[in-house]
Amino acid sequence: MEELEMNGNAQKISPSQTEGFQKHWFCVAMSPAGGSIYKTDAESPEGFLEILSQSPVAWVDYWTDNFDKEAPVAAAQLGFSDALISSLTGESRLTYQDFDTEMGIRLPSIQVHQLQVERYPLLLLIRKNFILSIHPINVDRRYRRLRRYADTFMRKIRLEACAEDKLTLLLMRLIDETNERNFEHLRQVEELGDALNKEMSNPNAPRHDLGPKIYEMKHALITYLDGLWETVDVLHALRYGDAELITDNPKLLARMALLADDVNRQIGLAEHLSEVLASGLETLQTIYNNQLQVINNRMSLVITYLTIIGTAFLVPNTLATILSGSAFNMQHDDIGWYVALLVGSTILATGAAYWWARRWGPISKPTIQ
Repeated sequence: MEELEMNGNAQKISPSQTEGFQKHWFCVAMSPAGGSIYKTDAESPEGFLEILSQSPVAWVDYWTDNFDKEAPVAAAQLGFSDALISSLTGESRLTYQDFDTEMGIRLPSIQVHQLQVERYPLLLLIRKNFILSIHPINVDRRYRRLRRYADTFMRKIRLEACAEDKLTLLLMRLIDETNERNFEHLRQVEELGDALNKEMSNPNAPRHDLGPKIYEMKHALITYLDGLWETVDVLHALRYGDAELITDNPKLLARMALLADDVNRQIGLAEHLSEVLASGLETLQTIYNNQLQVINNRMSLVITYLTIIGTAFLVPNTLATILSGSAFNMQHDDIGWYVALLVGSTILATGAAYWWARRWGPISKPTIQ
């Protein structure tokens, strides 16, 4: 059981308050004297507002069932301005906003369900001594593990460090946890891509199904990459320490740059997977073209043989029609040369048609396999 001295009163945290953390609000704060840690969860922030006002550094986490409606209310309860919240919520495309005494950033919370990739907002709102994170609970129980170990990483922040250093260290820990969760979903996308490649390698797979699946996979990767690029934009805005609430310590800013490098590596992996899928699509198109060419060659060959057969019947039939006219007055004695003429013309016409097909027609061309 932990104790924290604030305003001369000893507050005792029971085990039921420090385990589970299933409630909507969560707070972990450092004591201004001695570095003791206060940690609890609640259904309302009223119980730790006084603690926040005295703590040198604190983290408050809030998850909600209705992000669009409740996020502005939750932020206002902890003193953040409407202008800051409205600039980062709704239809706004801003991911970084700095008002000197308060600032906010919006990071993507990426979720993958089969071939559907969705990006949901995660807000990190910063004031002089604490950070408030807001995210939807029905999408992702993000920071659940971090809530459990919050006192551990809070103790690693030195009490004698300046306020900007404390906030920056806490902010980097929250961003890193968000990135790790997002990176886990890339593994899911890669597994789906591998299954799709296996299906493409099957010659008996229905080709009309592969095209839409490849498109869905490409769209999923584009959505994932868009979320990572938003994260990179935020980290680039933070890495130079221009904001009043962010440190200008070169060592800490270098660690911020490492976070950006991690995201860039993930972007590289996602782009490589996109290239693999693009090459697979080109291969699939080549297979389609080859199959069409084979069918076309076979149809041309069938038409050629039908032409030869038609010629074999057409020439003698034409001669028989002409000679049967009254102008020739064929007699019974003419049957010998008449039959010989029909047989000879049939053989000659068939041979001539076959020779032409062999020399100039499809028979002379090799079939594409």
